[in-house]
Amino acid sequence: MNARRLCTSLCLLLCLNTQAAERQALSISVGDWPPYLSTDLKHNGVIAHLISDLFADEGYRVSFQFLPWPRAYAATAAGRFAASAIWMHKNEREADFLYSAPILDEQFVFFHLKDFPFDWQSPYDLTGMTLGGGLGYSYGAKFDELLGTGNVRMERVSSDMQNFEKLLKNRVALYPQEISVGYTALHSHFTAADIGKITHHRKPLLNNFSYLLFPTQLEGSQALRERFNRRLQQYRDSGRYQQYFRDLQLGKYQQTPGQTVDLEADLVEP
Repeated sequence: MNARRLCTSLCLLLCLNTQAAERQALSISVGDWPPYLSTDLKHNGVIAHLISDLFADEGYRVSFQFLPWPRAYAATAAGRFAASAIWMHKNEREADFLYSAPILDEQFVFFHLKDFPFDWQSPYDLTGMTLGGGLGYSYGAKFDELLGTGNVRMERVSSDMQNFEKLLKNRVALYPQEISVGYTALHSHFTAADIGKITHHRKPLLNNFSYLLFPTQLEGSQALRERFNRRLQQYRDSGRYQQYFRDLQLGKYQQTPGQTVDLEADLVEP
């Protein structure tokens, strides 16, 4: 009986290894954007986990290449990666990419110091201010147009940590960022005293969807997008999609057991 069980187990293991070897490899470029994408998180973050599982169910084996955002975009547009994650929609990007169905629902807000009496109702209320920003980031078509007028100045740097340091030193008045991303960066890099000095404005700058981009340079992009979209819809319909983000709130993507970032507390309007 034991020999029979051992033989069965070995055959099953061989079968699983053969199936894994037969999976087609996909290389996807990504930028560092915790809590959604990061080498410091389990499964490289919730979005990487979701994308990996979606493609695994379609018979693909995914590897992620973390790059600066502008380089990730350019390399994927040139066809050196099967796709790039994750990006908001801009019309000019349609020349280089096919967009997936929406993967992530984001909310961008303005972070500011609590002792700065900031309020805004329209973009004109930002006139004359200096803002922090990320390299290669778009903050939506309307806000990008405002930046183009020169009435609002944006100093772009490569990391959230740099932007929050500038905010704490009053070198910028505001820092627009996705709300979960912003608070994750604060809890990862700053002391409780510094975190206590910062808040966000309750009015969103942008409610936005983000997407996986497939390069038009590659012949298989259209078919790959269709398979991805079909599987994503199945995940949504079954409730599996929502479970990834419940796990994110529970801290299950943190590398250290028991380590959590209480995003729910931060997301309460100040």
